[in-house]
Amino acid sequence: MTMRWPMVPLREVLSPAGEPHRVVAARSYPNLGLYSFARGCFEKPPIDGNLTSSSTLYRVRAGQFIYSRLFAFEGAYAVVPDEFDGAFVSNEFPCFDVQRDRVLPNYLRWMFALPKTWTDLAAGSKGMGDRRKRVHPDKLLAYTLALPPLEVQHRIVERLNAVEERVADIISLRDEIRSDLCELVTSANSQFGGELIRLGDALVLEEDRVPIASGRGYPQVGIRGFGGGLFTKPPVGAGDTTYRHFNRLHDGHFVMSQVKGWEGAVAVCDAAFAGMYASPEYRTFRCVPGRLRPVYFSHLCATPWFHQQLAQLTRGQGARRERLRPEMLLDLHVPLPDVETQARLEASFSRILHIGRAHDAGDLDRLLPALLAEAFGSA
Repeated sequence: MTMRWPMVPLREVLSPAGEPHRVVAARSYPNLGLYSFARGCFEKPPIDGNLTSSSTLYRVRAGQFIYSRLFAFEGAYAVVPDEFDGAFVSNEFPCFDVQRDRVLPNYLRWMFALPKTWTDLAAGSKGMGDRRKRVHPDKLLAYTLALPPLEVQHRIVERLNAVEERVADIISLRDEIRSDLCELVTSANSQFGGELIRLGDALVLEEDRVPIASGRGYPQVGIRGFGGGLFTKPPVGAGDTTYRHFNRLHDGHFVMSQVKGWEGAVAVCDAAFAGMYASPEYRTFRCVPGRLRPVYFSHLCATPWFHQQLAQLTRGQGARRERLRPEMLLDLHVPLPDVETQARLEASFSRILHIGRAHDAGDLDRLLPALLAEAFGSA
């Protein structure tokens, strides 16, 4: 970032806020949560005063800046939108009033959409592993950012907002195409699948366990929920984990998160992710030749229908779910066409998916970060 504009610590433009309210047992409190990766706020179930262990909650107001101490390391920062004015949060969500004569709330929102911003803040934070590194409010307020005049901030925000709207339209179209494809896959699989077969007859647990060696980095993958697929994560070394081994992925491996498999955190590895690593919480399986084609299964396992089957395997008490263990997955009974039919269907599915990829998130995921870097690089 250029030093053309003065670097200002956030304590000069943010002041701690949040109205404390003592919890009343008979009351229900509207609640909000924060998406990771600077994707804004979402509505959570109301907090029941009879059930919460918190004695004090904090009311937030529209336009305030808010973040999650626990998930700040992966970008859980936001500006409170109008629809969440008056919602309540715990003390794990510090919020701040914004000095609007110096900085626009949406300028801060876009600044914290830059991954470098939240990774800089998370660096050096204390905790056990990356997912336990809390960012203290004092550290946030000490963070410095380039602060151009308000008129320049307005231009940056307007440009990024306009691009965001266009991207949202394209993503909506892409999601419609994917939804139609999922319906087609589910319908065709049921129509041509015939009798139910045990998935363990077509899928075999196969894990390439690699011992973790000192001084070496292991490029990681994660799995997005609800059929979002695999994604790359930074390498992890021996000093960054308590695991003794990682599972190495191979082309065609079916990969399942034991923790989040019930919500669709499953995928088939392709050549782009082959050779990368996942924690032992990610179990890997091989498709049995002559029974199940990896590409066909990659389409099937991305459907809400398949995720629903997995969810039924792991029913628990309330929102808590049992881990999706390999034996549970392999004992699942599903319809499956013969491999010749799978080959014909997957060719049709792939053609439709190719249309969707014309609007896919790959280029879109790179577009906004590039514009952000350009906007704040020239700020």
